[in-house]
Amino acid sequence: MTFSVNTNMGAMVALQNLTATQGDLQQTQNEVSTGLAISSAKDNAAVWAIAQNQRATSSSLNSVISSLQRGQSTVDVALSAGNSVSDLLTQMKALALSAADSTLDTTSRAALNDEFTSLRDQITKVTSNAVFNGANMIQSGGSTIQALANADASSVITVKAQDLSLGGTNLTSSLTATSSISTVATASSMIATLNSAIANVSSALGKLGTGDKALASHLTFIQDLQNTIDAGVGNLVDADLAKESANLQALQTKQQLGIQALSIANQSSSVLLGLFR
Repeated sequence: MTFSVNTNMGAMVALQNLTATQGDLQQTQNEVSTGLAISSAKDNAAVWAIAQNQRATSSSLNSVISSLQRGQSTVDVALSAGNSVSDLLTQMKALALSAADSTLDTTSRAALNDEFTSLRDQITKVTSNAVFNGANMIQSGGSTIQALANADASSVITVKAQDLSLGGTNLTSSLTATSSISTVATASSMIATLNSAIANVSSALGKLGTGDKALASHLTFIQDLQNTIDAGVGNLVDADLAKESANLQALQTKQQLGIQALSIANQSSSVLLGLFR
């Protein structure tokens, strides 16, 4: 065996092993502290790039979810107001039927007309106040809703506006802000007008309901898709903490042994002093 003061091979090997152990220990400690097996491109460039792309998609889906929820809320407000309009029309029809009775005295018919006009004016109040986030789907010239359907905004879900205002498409031009049931003739003609308006409003509400259901269904899908993407990213980059915990203890023990080995190797040169005594 050759002894040298200048070159201590044992210490060099011990130091090399200790350095490798410390590198592994640092990596394991990083995984335990971050919970990620791949936290940067230097860990695994290909997997990290895939994970980043999927994180971007998941983040974009947050905007899609917000758009769908906003559209759904707007349609819900329109539906609620539309139901009120339908109820008002039903009450107005009952009043028109009563006023069409030719045996009714003038005072009673006037009272029925007053209530009728009050309900008529209430329709205008309902349609003008059915606003969410600045959008009104049931007034004249109402807003058609377009909600984002995917992460790159290349697809949308459209819910068309339904005009439920007086004199509008669905309430017919015969039912206006001046309509009344002050005479037997006007009351009789108003019955047919209201029947048509009630049917049209029911159809319009059906269209809004279908649109609302489409938004809700797609919202559920997008939320499930986002959860799946997030889980997929986790499968790619998350660390197995149970495994890393056991590995951490092993590396800490190995580090202590490496330090002791290096200390023993460094003491070997002192053997040379005995040769010169």
